[in-house]
Amino acid sequence: MADAAETGTDAEVLYTVTGRVATLTLNRPDKMNAWTPRMEAEFRAAMDRAVADEAVRAIMVTGAGRGFCAGADMGRLTPAAPGEAKPAPAAARDYTPDNFGQRYSWLLDVPKPIVAAINGAAAGVGLCITLYCDLRYMVEDAKLTTAFARRGLIAEHGSAWILPRLIGPMAAADLLLSGRVLTGREAATLGLVRALPAEGFVEAVHAVAAELADLSSPRSMRIIKRQLYAGLFQDLATATHLADSEQVKCFATEDFREGVTHFVERRAPAFTGR
Repeated sequence: MADAAETGTDAEVLYTVTGRVATLTLNRPDKMNAWTPRMEAEFRAAMDRAVADEAVRAIMVTGAGRGFCAGADMGRLTPAAPGEAKPAPAAARDYTPDNFGQRYSWLLDVPKPIVAAINGAAAGVGLCITLYCDLRYMVEDAKLTTAFARRGLIAEHGSAWILPRLIGPMAAADLLLSGRVLTGREAATLGLVRALPAEGFVEAVHAVAAELADLSSPRSMRIIKRQLYAGLFQDLATATHLADSEQVKCFATEDFREGVTHFVERRAPAFTGR
C-alpha cells in the first residue's frame, strides 16, 4: 500500500497508513502536542480504525514537530477553590471495572502491536500513554518526566502500577516521587525505552513496526500480546495452561502452515492472520 494521508491537518491526531503500518501522530505541535479531551477522543477513534483495518498489522504512535506529548494542556487545568471538589473529566468516567477497560489500559487489549516513537519531550499523561504501548523507542537526547509530584498531583492512570512492572520498584519510585527529568539515554539504561539518534528517528522506528507487520504472523502477535498482559494477573500454572491450549490450536491454522513453508522454501512469509 502506498503512503496514504487519511486525516486533515486540522485534526489533533493524524492518521496515515504506509504499507501495513498505521501511524497515529499527535498533532498540536505549537503546544508540544499537549493532551486535550478532543485529542483523546480522536486518538481512541484512530486506534479503533487501525484495529478494524485488516490490512494494518502494526501501529506506530508519534508526535508532530519537536515534542511527543508535553502532558495535559495546563491552560485547560484550573485548581479547585478551597473546599470545592473538581469533577472528573467525562473521559475519565468512560471506563469499565475490567483491568483492560481503564482509561488508558485499553491499549493493552488492542490486538495489534503498538510501537511508541517518542520523538521529543514526553511528560505526564504523554508518558503514561507510552507505558501502555508494547515497544517504546525514544530520541536519545529527548527528555521525559512523570511530572506529577512537581505539579501537586499523584501518579495518574495506573502509572504507579505499570511502571514498577516495566523498570522495577525502586526506579519507578525514583521517577514518580522526584518528577525529575531524564533523557532517552538514561531511560534506556532503565529498560524503559530503546534510545536512537534523532536523525532518521521516525523512519527507523517505522522500520521496526514494518518488520513486525511483514514478518510476524498477525494471529501469533495477537495471542502473544494477550499472553503478555493477561500474565500480569495470572499465576505461572494458569499462564502455562493457557499457552499449552493456544499452542495446540496453532497447528490447525493457515499461519502455522505458512510459517513452516516459508522457512523451508527460504522466502518471505505471506501470513493471512488465520
